[in-house]
Amino acid sequence: MSGYFLSIDQGTTSSRAILFDQAGKLVACEQQEFSQYFPQEAWVEHKPEDIWCSVYHTCQAVLNIQNLAPDNILGIGITNQRETTVIWNKFTGKTIYNAIVWQDRRTSEYCDSISTSENQELISQKTGLLIDPYFSASKIRWILENVAGAKKQAQNGELAFGTIDTYLLWKLTGGKQHATDATNASRTMLFNIHTQTWDHVLLNLFNIPLSMLPEVKNSADDFGTTEMSIFGKSIPICAVAGDQHAALIGQACFKPGMTKSTYGTGCFVMQNTGNKPLKSKNKLLTTVAYRLEGEVTYAIEGSIFMAGATVQWLRDKLKIISDASECDEIAGDIRLNHGVFLVPAFTGLGAPYWDPKARAAILGLNRDSGIQHIVAAALQAVAYQTKDLQLAMAKDGLKPHTLRVDGGMANSDWTMAFLANILNVMVERPQVVETTALGVAYLTGLQLGIYKSTQDIANLWQNNKTFTPSISHQLQEDLYQAWLNAVAKVRHSPNH
Repeated sequence: MSGYFLSIDQGTTSSRAILFDQAGKLVACEQQEFSQYFPQEAWVEHKPEDIWCSVYHTCQAVLNIQNLAPDNILGIGITNQRETTVIWNKFTGKTIYNAIVWQDRRTSEYCDSISTSENQELISQKTGLLIDPYFSASKIRWILENVAGAKKQAQNGELAFGTIDTYLLWKLTGGKQHATDATNASRTMLFNIHTQTWDHVLLNLFNIPLSMLPEVKNSADDFGTTEMSIFGKSIPICAVAGDQHAALIGQACFKPGMTKSTYGTGCFVMQNTGNKPLKSKNKLLTTVAYRLEGEVTYAIEGSIFMAGATVQWLRDKLKIISDASECDEIAGDIRLNHGVFLVPAFTGLGAPYWDPKARAAILGLNRDSGIQHIVAAALQAVAYQTKDLQLAMAKDGLKPHTLRVDGGMANSDWTMAFLANILNVMVERPQVVETTALGVAYLTGLQLGIYKSTQDIANLWQNNKTFTPSISHQLQEDLYQAWLNAVAKVRHSPNH
């Protein structure tokens, strides 16, 4: 069977359409950024229509650039920023409020108000998550409580909720599909990861009607076909997975213990734990890694809110770089212990701190400090935060000896070399760093029967470069201790 897989990779700051051939080789990519809205302190929103337009245009552009007819596309896979919440009217298709983005912290006080030990145990046991504004449930509740008429419409069965994958699926199929996959469902704080169903106890806790929620499918499944008017032909939609889960698949981490770290807007370390959900004692999340043919594979995950977004801040707000690609040259041969630390708690701190009220700071500046120090500190912050997660995993008895990296920042040799040094593990960068999009391309091939098993996919993984640790244990310890001291200074609740 000749033809290509079309991956829709809908991220936090941009949408991409990427074509892959059946060997997993990237053939073409089109990207479009869209606006971020910050209506109040720690609020982050997107216009859903902007997201849809960026997806539509990049899909058309990537076909045009390759001069491909829709007949050349075997199937479509969707991967997406997770937890971001969209609610629309089932009959008109119109959204009732902007998308509330995963980074948004507006529901912090509400989450604090329900964080009794009983509720914490209930949510942890059923969903593998912690009570935090990061997840979808409190965002859905906020929209229902704060948009005029929303609660009544929801009770009347007129409203649909979706994470971004669900919203795009609805748009692509002309409103025929209201569905998601198990990975995205597992990030809502409403889905029981053991029974693989929406949980009535949690729906009651957040006062959310079941009628709003999508059908939950496997990650490789029949998600319907595109509306004729979009591509001039109905193309099957074969795969859906949240971005971090898709990256785990793109990195071929199919065996328990295999670990990947994705450096996109945020940073997400995920380790495959097999068919049993392991409960973290160190504030890491238990999540669905993927679900294939009804069989669930679980993972432990640590989330960092700011990775590439910190570099974007250097570019857009400080204006000390004009492009992310300049960072390696600017950081250059600076001493690793230059003394400046950037703690990127712009929207609070994620795992293992879970401190939504912490705020960002640059510490250790002196008269000799300049742009080079701040850029290096921004890159190092990504590695230090990964170290935080590595140590939390180690306390849970999970020790990755090798880390497979991907995402835009994985292209930075300077950052990856420092990462290997601070973690004291081998860091492997694959040939294709767009592993998020590659993951749903692989799932599409699996659904279409082009790949017979996950082993077929694992056989396609290729290493591009390995980074090995090269600094002394003492320097590694000193640097990390200085990082912890810097973090302590920005914590809102150090003993939380």
